[in-house]
Amino acid sequence: MHQHRSVSEKLTFASIATLAFVVAELIAGTMSGSLSLVGDALHNFTDTLALFIALVAVRLERRPATDEKSFGYQRAGILAAFINAGALVAFTAFIAVEAVNRFRHPQNVNTLTMLITAAVALLLNAAITFALRDEGRHDVNIRSAVLHMLGDAISSAGIIVAAILIRVTASSRWDPAVSLFIAALILWSSWGILRETVNLLLEGVPAGIDPAEVTQSLGSIEGVYGVHHLHIWALGPSRPALSCHLMVGDVPISSTSALLDQVTEMLHRDYRIVHATVQFEFAECADDDPYCIPLSGGRSQVAGRRE
Repeated sequence: MHQHRSVSEKLTFASIATLAFVVAELIAGTMSGSLSLVGDALHNFTDTLALFIALVAVRLERRPATDEKSFGYQRAGILAAFINAGALVAFTAFIAVEAVNRFRHPQNVNTLTMLITAAVALLLNAAITFALRDEGRHDVNIRSAVLHMLGDAISSAGIIVAAILIRVTASSRWDPAVSLFIAALILWSSWGILRETVNLLLEGVPAGIDPAEVTQSLGSIEGVYGVHHLHIWALGPSRPALSCHLMVGDVPISSTSALLDQVTEMLHRDYRIVHATVQFEFAECADDDPYCIPLSGGRSQVAGRRE
């Protein structure tokens, strides 16, 4: 609970600070005639939305489960990350179109305003990225918000470079050129999050977990002779789940309690799987079962079968 409160406080402060800066940067960009500043202001606005959505998701995830939602609102974080990544992709298209127009019709820009505003933006975005970096390692929702801020920090650095190049070369085309670079960078950085969240929303296996390796680990536990119907998905941004059938031979039902403890402890320790549903089958692998591989020791290890 303390960790959730700490994340909420960070996200709240970051949202307010970013929104205040958006207004200032938009005014500065309009006054200076800089597309890259206006584009960065809009990007910062999507950052504000991203932080707010992440904050709402974090608070929703705290809500307890109900009869209608037996797993609670844990997947709210995945949905928030998907929305954030989709917004970033849409934003890049807008910047790219505007940059092409600026190449055709160059406009004068106030480089001093660009330099000062971009420097402040760089400090703000870098500070927020640093503050949320630890939480982002384990939560795709927070990671998507951090990605927004990191992309904006790099964008601000690009604007500083553009302003310097304009002053040195007297060519305002560096402004849309840097804007295109920023758009490409944002698209590249957001694509991974978008792909990961779509995979999780479609009940795909979370990144970093190999189903074949999980199958082999289950098959290596003493007393397990086969694994069928293995499914791995995610309840929330950092809460992998698993269900499977374990073949344990002709043993008393009471003996499976200790075995279940071994299985769940291994899954949590090695794969961070926090929710496991295991059904025992009181039979051994048949000789003609293609999903069981006989070992020299006489036991059977499973090649794995998923449905």
